[in-house]
Amino acid sequence: MKAVILAAGYGTRLLKDLQNVNEQPLRDLLGTPKPLLPIGGFPLISYWVEALKAEHDPQDVFIVTNEMYYSKFKEWAKNYTFVTIISDGTSTNEERLGAVSCLQLVIEKFRIDDSIIVIGGDTLFYEDFHLQDVLKKFDVLYQDNNQANLVLSYICKDEVMFLPETKKYGILETDESYRIRAIKEKPLATDTASRQACPCFYMFSKYTLPCVEEFLNEKKDAPIDEKDAPGHFLSWLVTRKPVYFHSITGRFDVGNLASYLLCDKYFQEKISKLNYLQ
Repeated sequence: MKAVILAAGYGTRLLKDLQNVNEQPLRDLLGTPKPLLPIGGFPLISYWVEALKAEHDPQDVFIVTNEMYYSKFKEWAKNYTFVTIISDGTSTNEERLGAVSCLQLVIEKFRIDDSIIVIGGDTLFYEDFHLQDVLKKFDVLYQDNNQANLVLSYICKDEVMFLPETKKYGILETDESYRIRAIKEKPLATDTASRQACPCFYMFSKYTLPCVEEFLNEKKDAPIDEKDAPGHFLSWLVTRKPVYFHSITGRFDVGNLASYLLCDKYFQEKISKLNYLQ
């Protein structure tokens, strides 16, 4: 199994927030890509790489970034000789390829013919998440049906600051067998009875990988937003391949300064108690 960490975003919302703060420690974070932000004293992405190192073949971890941050990731990766850094070739947010295109870039460049874990580089989960549990569940599904895929899900709130939280995420509609039957991308709370949000952590069967190129071919003339959010690919995929979910308590999505500070505070408080991701 291979692992791909998507880290080619430009963090425009966080950048804007950091430009407007006065606290020097926060201003010092300007120019730091979100996956390398210090969380509980460690770069966010290091949590994932350490977990993959413990549970996974350490020669098969690929991180996709952009030209602006490529050198920063290369410097960080000196501590992880088993990690391969690849640039998507873009230098501005307007040029970005989108997450699904970045995934295809890795599949093509390294001729991947194996099942893969896809992880959003700006995402972490609560302490009850254990990578080994998810790997075991995927293995059971794959042994039963080698076309099967697995994603994570947690229950989101109905409303946050007068805005339905469903409007922020892809929402899964599932059946009693834990199979996903449909995904609604950022629906209103009144548009679905489901509250099952889906973070960017996917386990795709090797037989699903050709679907990535097929999706991109279908969407070649579509706006970048339809190729950027991987949830659009997942929504397309569930009508073609079996996709199941594994429940977790929740996640941190580091998108702006408030979410960064919340995530950092949580890990500062928990890090001494955590056997995180093991």
